[in-house]
Order: sequence, then C-alpha cells, then structure tokens
Amino acid sequence: MLLWLLDSASTLDADAVLAALAKITLRAALAGLGSFLLAVVLGPEWIRWLQRRFREPIRSGSAELNRLHADKQATPTMGGLFVVAAVAGAVLLLGQIINPMMLAAVVVLLGLGALGAVDDLIKLRTSRNGMTARSKMAGQIAVAAVAAMILLEHHATVPDGLSLHVPLIGSASLLDWVGGSASAAGWLFLPLAILVIVGCSNAVNLTDGLDGLAGGCTIFALAAMTGVAYASGHAEWAAYLGLPRIPGAGELAILGAAGIGAVLGFLWFNCHPAQVFLGDTGALPLGGLIGVIAVAARQELLLLIVGGVFVAEALSVILQVGWYKITRRRIFRCAPLHHHFQLAGTAESKIVIRFWIAAALCAVVGLATLKAGTTVTPHSPAIKPTHGHAWEWVAGPTDAIGGLKPTRGHAWE
Repeated sequence: MLLWLLDSASTLDADAVLAALAKITLRAALAGLGSFLLAVVLGPEWIRWLQRRFREPIRSGSAELNRLHADKQATPTMGGLFVVAAVAGAVLLLGQIINPMMLAAVVVLLGLGALGAVDDLIKLRTSRNGMTARSKMAGQIAVAAVAAMILLEHHATVPDGLSLHVPLIGSASLLDWVGGSASAAGWLFLPLAILVIVGCSNAVNLTDGLDGLAGGCTIFALAAMTGVAYASGHAEWAAYLGLPRIPGAGELAILGAAGIGAVLGFLWFNCHPAQVFLGDTGALPLGGLIGVIAVAARQELLLLIVGGVFVAEALSVILQVGWYKITRRRIFRCAPLHHHFQLAGTAESKIVIRFWIAAALCAVVGLATLKAGTTVTPHSPAIKPTHGHAWEWVAGPTDAIGGLKPTRGHAWE
C-alpha cells in the first residue's frame, strides 16, 4: 500500500524513497520494528480493554493443573487480537498484497484469527470448552483450502512451484509422481497444503499452555521459515542452497518479520507472570502463518524439523489419547508435553526457557540441512558451466520486488 501511495505521489523525493522501499530487506525491517512498537506502545491499553471484557477461566481436565495455574485465574485473554492487528497493519502498509502468496497468508491470518476469536468467546461466555472439535476443524480446513487454492493457482505457473523439497536430498516434482499431469499434481498439492496449514495451526495452539511458551517457540520457527522463503525468491540463493525457485516468495519476508515483531511485542506482556494470554485468537493464526510460508516455499518437510517443538507437542497429545483409548493407560503424566514436565515438578519458567532452547536448536538444525543436501547441477538457474567443468556464479535478480521499478505516477491427563 505504501509503495502504491509513493508511486502515485508527485513530490521530488518520491522516486528515491520508492527505490529504497522496493528492497524487501528494508520493508521487512520496517514491518518488524513497526509491529513490535505497535504491540508494545498500544499493549497496555489493549490489555486494560481485554481485562474488562475477556478474562481466562482456568478449567482444564486435570485437577493438579488447575491447582498449579490457580494464580492465572481471570488473566485477560484473546491477546492475539493485537498480535493479528499489528501483523495485518504492517503487511497492509508495507507488503505487496497483490502477490498471491501474501494474499494467501492474509486469508490465513484473518480467517484463523476470526475462528480463534469465536472459539475463545464461546469459552468465555458459556460453560463449554470452546467450539466442538468437528466444527473447529471444519473452519480451519475451509480457511486453509482457500489459501491453498490461491497458492496452487500461482504455483502451477512456476517451474518449481509443484516441487517438494526433501531435506538432505533435494527437490522432487509432484508432476513426476502423477505421470506429468498438472491437474493430478494439483490434487496432491491441495491436501498437502491444507494438512500443513491446519496441522501447524493446531500444533502451535497446543503449545500455548505456559507463559511465553508458544510465543518464544514461534519466533524461532517463523524466523527460520521466513529466511528460507526469502532465499527461495532469490535466484542465486535458491540455486546455492538447492531450494525450489519461487519468484515472489521473498515478499513473505515482510509477513514473517511483522509476525516476529508482533510476537516480540506480545512477549513483553506475556512473559511470566503473564499480563495477557494469547488465546486461540492468536495461536491459530500464528501457526497457520508458519504453515502457509512453508507451503509457499515448498518446504513442508523442512517444517517438521524447524518446528520440532510443535511436532513433539502435537505428537504427545496424539500418543496420549490414542494409547489411553487402547490400553486405558497413560504414556505421559499429562499432555501436551510441557504439562508432563510441569507435573513432574519442573518450574514453569525453566520449562519455557528449555523449550525455547529446543526450538532454537530445531531451527538451526533445519537450516543446516539445506546446504548439507545441496549438489550443484547444470540445471541450477543461477549458475553456468565454464571450461574444465568448473562452475561460477552469474548475476541474478536482487531482492527487489520482481517487475517493480521506481516511477512517479488446553490438557489431556
């Protein structure tokens, strides 16, 4: 939006400003800083507003957890409202919304944010524990399906758009799996995209059980996936790292930076003891954003490594519930996993910091697999052969927007 306004301006300095803002790195930095300041400066007033209206009732399925969390009773929740607002504001101001990947991300942000708000309101206004599992899942699938279709329409026109990056191995084309049929590849793309977006959304939501836990882990995963998406949109970096080349994916750096800034601002108030909780209003869209970035960059499998903490939290619930139904016995003291450690007597702040460390290590390991699995081939778009079968880099596009030139005119026990 800001780019459009400057492009339409008639001042003498508009060209120079537009040229600078054409750089994704600058706009990403402004988006991150802006969303952080927005959350920190307006946070106290938002928290007071939430405190008058939305106070978290502590009623888990575990009596011991209810005792441990008794001091959290009536803490204002739905803090995700100002996280979503900060991200949306930064993206609308500094992002290129006509980019299909950005549009898909905004659909996920607002759609899952609204769904989470409905779920939170049901918990707050009734005795029910939120939406029914079936209706909540249906809403998530509907939002993810819209985003997936937007991505498919764009990616079907990109040479690497229907590829799937396998860490340590390389990229495999979905077209090869279905005999070269683009329509059949699309039918593989859609369910995979929906699964990743919905799965990541729920995994982050399950992790949101202790002060600062989900927020801190989200920052590491979001930073790693944002970096990969930016590299995927850069011809030279994509070739160097062996990533699928997705033109325009670098624009997602604005989204990722805005998300990181907003979550950092939220953590300012959510660190122990929390002044506000994220709620489904924030956890669902933040998880969805990580998922949609992974799908856009064709890094669904890498997300399993980068988001290892979220995977572990989700698996702990699946294993706990499934094993209990089969044997009537439990694997963990309580699920998700962070509650297992809490019931074991580990201090809440220690659990949170250790999970943050684990999230950081997962992000580092995930990024390390990129170059580790890279092999230079004659098909790499940003390199060319020279005499003697050596390889040299040739000039490729910068991180400026493609085609834009400066012109004037919960718990289970």
